[in-house]
Amino acid sequence: MASSTVPSSQPDRPPRPNLVFRTLRGARSPAEFAAAVRRAAREIGERVSCDARYVHRVEAGEIRCPNYAYERVFLHMFPGRTLTDLGFAPRSSVRGRRARATEDTPPATPPAARTGNPASATSENSEAYEPYETQDRYDTYDTHDHKESDVLRRAFMTGGGATAAAASLSGLAPDASAAQRAVRRPGASDAGALEEAVRRIRLLDDRHGADGLYRRAAAPLRAAYALLDAGATRQRTADRLYSGAGELAISVGWLAHDSGRFDDARSHYAEALATSRVTGDPGLEAHAFCNTAFLARDAGRPREAVRAAQAAQRVARSLGSPRLMSLLALREAGGWAGLADRTGCEQALARAQAYFERGPSEADPEWMTFYGEAELEGLEAQCWSTLGDWPRAARHARRAAELQDPHFTRNIALYTAELADDLARGGLPDEAAQAGMRVLDLLSDVQSSRVRTMLAGTSRVLLPHRHASGVSAFLDRHASLPRVV
Repeated sequence: MASSTVPSSQPDRPPRPNLVFRTLRGARSPAEFAAAVRRAAREIGERVSCDARYVHRVEAGEIRCPNYAYERVFLHMFPGRTLTDLGFAPRSSVRGRRARATEDTPPATPPAARTGNPASATSENSEAYEPYETQDRYDTYDTHDHKESDVLRRAFMTGGGATAAAASLSGLAPDASAAQRAVRRPGASDAGALEEAVRRIRLLDDRHGADGLYRRAAAPLRAAYALLDAGATRQRTADRLYSGAGELAISVGWLAHDSGRFDDARSHYAEALATSRVTGDPGLEAHAFCNTAFLARDAGRPREAVRAAQAAQRVARSLGSPRLMSLLALREAGGWAGLADRTGCEQALARAQAYFERGPSEADPEWMTFYGEAELEGLEAQCWSTLGDWPRAARHARRAAELQDPHFTRNIALYTAELADDLARGGLPDEAAQAGMRVLDLLSDVQSSRVRTMLAGTSRVLLPHRHASGVSAFLDRHASLPRVV
């Protein structure tokens, strides 16, 4: 998005915290409140990518007025209140020009952005912009959905279903090459768009799994590093760009990881780790080591998994997030399980549980919104399964599936597939077949090689029990699954 030549009307002053909004959040953590916002949005048919960082920005006063989608969601959550009752400023006070008479009503077709390129005013995507720009440093109007850069704005706009979600990623490829030719330097809107791309790719993965997304996710990553090469004028923007590019590399690496492309995943995680070292970002470094440990465990390198998880814990101690330390201890436990070291695994699991019980904190990284009690149970189930304790593994896997937020469809499929496998190996073929059928019901929306591989293993274990109740139906239905190319 070309920078406006018109100065912002906002004074160069720090934002004023939104204490009203903070009070309304109450005892819920930012991640828990963000989940409540997403649920409220679904109730009224809105699509917002709310997360802990967005809540932090609102409470810090960085977003003085939400966009129209968030406005509808907040007013639904707090009926009878106005935006000003929620601590926000009137729209007319945050826009870069005098409000129109119909300011309080979303326009049917918002006007094109005021840019240095006249052609952009007639772009088919011009409705994605608001008709003004704010300062690079204090972006006071919510750009979460409306003011994405030319490079990234179309990357993750989704319809329903995994196929539509995958197709939605393809629109970025032409813009990625355009970014490399761009003369101007990236600004805050580019950093915001990159951060939003990371959020959306995680959201799509949660809902649909990785298989249909990975190949198309390479274009956003190329665009992100093209922005880094262009160089930002402000150090704060440059830091955001580096952090965003590193997180995007991890997200793309996870898509490769979950779809069985381990070599590609290893490369992307190494890229993120290098970016973290260049910028001195301990949060990004801990995240990269965390995923590296997970990949090493899945790739059959358990000792590397232990060492990477321990390295992540050394880096993360200074970050002040017990939940992060809990997850990293679970990564270490998975490595010890792979080494058949039950004592080491149990000690790491005990640390993970102790850290988890300290509860969420303001220091929890944004990317950890997936980590709750369900994930804790699911990862512990994997440890016991690796150690061959099938009844214990099944108990934790069942609890994980029951606790999981319905929003995380892919994780529900994963935990239920884990349960089916543990039951099958534990000598309960009929219950395993029932769990397997539930996973098959989810595969129309979930595309994950990990889940399919687990189901294939379960079906092999169940073959000798074909005549048990329900097993034959499961095996026949599993055999009829279309092959993934």
